[in-house]
Amino acid sequence: MNSSDGPAADPTAPRADPHNPTGRSFLGQPGPLANLFSVELWERFSFYGMQGILAIYMYFSATQGGLGIDETVALGIVGAYGGSVYLFSILGALVSDRLLGPEKTLFGSAVMIMLGHIALALVPGVPGLIAGLLLVGIGSGGLKSTAATLVGSLYSRDDPRRDAGFSIYYMGINIGGLLGPLITGFAQQLWGFHLGFALAAVGMAVGLIQYALTRKGLPESVHAVPDPLPRSQYPLWSGIAVGTVALVLVLVLTGALNAGNLATVVSGLAVVGAIVIFALLLTSKKLDADERSRVVSFIPLFIGTAAFFALFQQQFTVITLYSDTRLDREIFGWEMPISWVQSFNPFFIIALAPVLAAVWTKLGPRQPSTPRKFGVGIILMGSAFLLFLPMASVVKVPVMWIALIMLVATVGELWLSPVGLSLATKLAPRSYPVMMMALYNLSVALGTSLSGSLATFYSAENEVAYFGALGAVTIGIGVLMLLIAKPVGTAMRGVR
Repeated sequence: MNSSDGPAADPTAPRADPHNPTGRSFLGQPGPLANLFSVELWERFSFYGMQGILAIYMYFSATQGGLGIDETVALGIVGAYGGSVYLFSILGALVSDRLLGPEKTLFGSAVMIMLGHIALALVPGVPGLIAGLLLVGIGSGGLKSTAATLVGSLYSRDDPRRDAGFSIYYMGINIGGLLGPLITGFAQQLWGFHLGFALAAVGMAVGLIQYALTRKGLPESVHAVPDPLPRSQYPLWSGIAVGTVALVLVLVLTGALNAGNLATVVSGLAVVGAIVIFALLLTSKKLDADERSRVVSFIPLFIGTAAFFALFQQQFTVITLYSDTRLDREIFGWEMPISWVQSFNPFFIIALAPVLAAVWTKLGPRQPSTPRKFGVGIILMGSAFLLFLPMASVVKVPVMWIALIMLVATVGELWLSPVGLSLATKLAPRSYPVMMMALYNLSVALGTSLSGSLATFYSAENEVAYFGALGAVTIGIGVLMLLIAKPVGTAMRGVR
């Protein structure tokens, strides 16, 4: 070795962990988890803070600071918007995998979310609503499709800290979901809607600034594009994108696509997308018999997930209207903001998720199979809707009654949602690992958009029929899921 080669590397020196380049720790986890925990907390703060006051902003009269949109149309728009976020998550996954990589996609998505909240806060009227919802919807879809990927990049596949790290990360989601409606709802009640939207923008800006300052500490792998789109295909996909935007504009200008049918259109897109993906998977020669059987087993679980979220997501549609018109929100002479009702769900998740996780751990192999968990979760969701019935004749419903309803719904969520997300990854064929996650997102998109379509049938006069019918049908779907749990479990071919 000559002098220009420099000193030899010490073979005994510890090598930097490629999953944690900073070498720092956070609650016993890789240091960058703190960064992702924070950005997701603030993103959920802004998202649920905005969504907590979105419906009433649309249907409140101009004298109350709102837009004066018809109530049923407003609730349909909220459902369609919520469903579109899950559709946009598929677009975000494609951009991440083929164009930008997960880290850049997440950063750009967070910027879009912040700009969307700024549009809602500063641009008056319907133009601000349209611009804000488009930016927040596309941005939230992109962030939803990449954030978990970045968390996963902090661990090797056999790192025993992995599950605990995701638990901490999901706690950030629910802390943000708890605080968002509380703070923006309080601001809206005192100072108006636009300050509420502005606080959502500030929350996202805090998370974004903190993320921008520390994003370099993430593993190198998240900056790479997993499956780069060949440059020769750029013109083709650019043409498809321009054509899609042009088609949407034509449909809007001709009235074929309008605020009144938006939720139905999103539901239709979710159904068509699911049929196409199921057909693609089931006819592919790349799947062996076990993989094809697992795809078939996901069909009833797809339907069950959609049925669950069609009711669960009504906390942002019908339950918001119910909280405004039917709930006694007065506490010692002070009126609780309407959006505060939406903080019950994340509060109960924070309190109960560790309990249920401990129960599953204690039971181990004796815990119910995933199809049975789905059945119980769906039955609990239907039962939550039946709890509205005893209050049908009560003029002013106590706040604690809606808290009880959300408690039952949240327990149902804990039986279904976490295991459904995990199941989609376990049932995925080796050749199409992303497609099953796309199907799961489509099932949530379908259920969420249906929550808007169904909301158009609600009124205080027919609430017995509305809550009774939806609750009974959903319980029936849950019972059916329990009845077919054994054959569905067999079709999953070793996946529990």
